[in-house]
Amino acid sequence: MMKYGNIPGVTKPVSRLVQGTLMGGSAELEKTFAMYDGFFETGCNTFDTGHVYGNGDNERTVGRWVRERGIRNKVVIIGKGAHHNADRRRVTPFDITADIYDSLARFKFDYMDLYLLHRDDPNVPVGPIVEVLNEHHKAGRIHAFGGSNWTASRIAEANAYANARGLTPFVASSPNYSLAEQIQEPWENCVSVGGPKHRDQLEWYRKELIAVCCWSSLAAGFFSGRFNRTNVAENKDTLFMRCYYSEDNMRRLHRVEILAKEMGFSVPQIALAYVVNQPMNLFPLVGCPNKEELQKNIAALDIKLTEKELAWLDLRSEER
Repeated sequence: MMKYGNIPGVTKPVSRLVQGTLMGGSAELEKTFAMYDGFFETGCNTFDTGHVYGNGDNERTVGRWVRERGIRNKVVIIGKGAHHNADRRRVTPFDITADIYDSLARFKFDYMDLYLLHRDDPNVPVGPIVEVLNEHHKAGRIHAFGGSNWTASRIAEANAYANARGLTPFVASSPNYSLAEQIQEPWENCVSVGGPKHRDQLEWYRKELIAVCCWSSLAAGFFSGRFNRTNVAENKDTLFMRCYYSEDNMRRLHRVEILAKEMGFSVPQIALAYVVNQPMNLFPLVGCPNKEELQKNIAALDIKLTEKELAWLDLRSEER
């Protein structure tokens, strides 16, 4: 059964698993709507979108589905904007404003429930960014906001600026996080908080309890259950091999396989359970291709792992 949590500023319960909407589109509208209907039927009410996805087709398709089903008051829409392009980094008040207006026009919505800046530009001071987000928040165009691929230190800096001036702070962050340690970023300017070198960031999230909408919680398919030591060669050109293949991650995968067999769950369920058992306000993003796959992921929300099991899976301990 789906579980729900809360994000400050978002006026609806937020499903603990957030479904991505990159699959499908206006070219296959009936098929796409049926797929989204299936996701919604599982209890998933929160959907991740992006201004840059499909050159706008993503937002137009999701918006049309929500409007035709008459469910705007029942779904949480996560919008993302200010993504860099080939010419420049676009984390500026002008670009943030332009993207928000673009997205609302595509959705044909009055507001987005949660708005995330898709990338960061550390060369830009946080002040003007916080100010413009507060402007749109006050106008009701976005009910809450945060950063995707922002470091914990930059979010802390932004929130210190907001708190000192009586402004609304970032309430959410969307970094990469999974049991696997990311050895290479899949795209430029991605931020990960998985693995030993990022534990200081994890500690910050655990302390602050800011909502974490982490992406690639199954490490781009590394924990799909279809990959193991016997088929390394045939997967050599995959995204997960490029970003996650290392001896330590193979050891983590092997331990997931052992625990999955002992507990009677699948490899992806145990890998996802590792994430959701962390002491953070977590809302993992998933990219399930159908309702049945999402239901399997939802089952992972009920798996309880002990502190010893979590440490053993992450190679921090040899005992469990």
